[in-house]
Amino acid sequence: MTSPRSSRPAPVVAVYGANGHTGRFVVQEALRRGLRVLAVGRSAERLAGLFTPAVECRVAGLDDPAALQRAFAGSSVVIHCAGPFMDTAAPVAHAALRAGAHYIDVTAEQPSAQATFADLHAPAVAAGRAVVPAAGFYGGLADLLASALAAPGPIDEITVAMGLDRWWPTEGTRVTGERNKAPRQVVQGGRLVPLAPSADVPDWTFSPPLGTYAMVELPFSETITLAHHLPAQAIRSLINRSALADIRDASTPPPTAVDASGRSAQRFELAVRLVQNGVTRTAGARGQDIYAVTAPLVLEAAERLATPSFTRSGALALGQAVDATAMLQALHGHALEVFGDL
Repeated sequence: MTSPRSSRPAPVVAVYGANGHTGRFVVQEALRRGLRVLAVGRSAERLAGLFTPAVECRVAGLDDPAALQRAFAGSSVVIHCAGPFMDTAAPVAHAALRAGAHYIDVTAEQPSAQATFADLHAPAVAAGRAVVPAAGFYGGLADLLASALAAPGPIDEITVAMGLDRWWPTEGTRVTGERNKAPRQVVQGGRLVPLAPSADVPDWTFSPPLGTYAMVELPFSETITLAHHLPAQAIRSLINRSALADIRDASTPPPTAVDASGRSAQRFELAVRLVQNGVTRTAGARGQDIYAVTAPLVLEAAERLATPSFTRSGALALGQAVDATAMLQALHGHALEVFGDL
């Protein structure tokens, strides 16, 4: 699956939470793509010395709407990387729209994605801009794969299976886990309902080096993004039990860089199985470091939103906002390896 990247105008990208673990990956990827970057954060001290002089740093707190709008002035797209998004998404998204920018975030939190779809659609339409929550590894990647697999019309079921050989959580992941105690949701009978834990979760075999894992049902923001635009009767998300044990263990260390780009040694595979009209199709993506791979996902999306030909507005799932197949083709061989029935 290969496709050269098309020539596109280079947008100005503002990264909120640029000093965080994921935010730094996003800034690095934007620079690699030759984009102008505005690194925005809540603390000048935390931003100081992190980036080259080519990166303009701006400071704005979440409690200062005017400062946020000024910080995003001149940007084409705001990429929001500072959780917990239940607390931070709304002020950043509203400020982005007032500044005339599209908005993308990387939330894994179901309540945040739901609130963004519900509350930001009308303001985004009024501003003529797109608001895209959950566009990273959690949410966006599964949404792209399912969108590329789906044909028009009703879908019987979508299963998302995530395999991580290890899960070294960042401080932000741990803080979000403590903050987000909302009941998790799945789709049954075509509607979102609370997850009822079940012991009837089959093992899943991923490609080497992962292999076969015992799985547990644990939906993240992809359930919300998929349900937002794909008419599926059932949506469930699985993750391997060993990865969940890592993040639940307070002694598990944060990720440690093993290469020049700052990636950890973590290997991942995310598979989507979609059943439609009785036909089963499967696709997936594999690569290194779930935090690092979020950066090319959101930057590829940002460049597509910033093109003159992009005219959609409102609160949109990633696979709804862009051509999912084309975006996966652009990412294949650079950020991750895409495989399956595409």
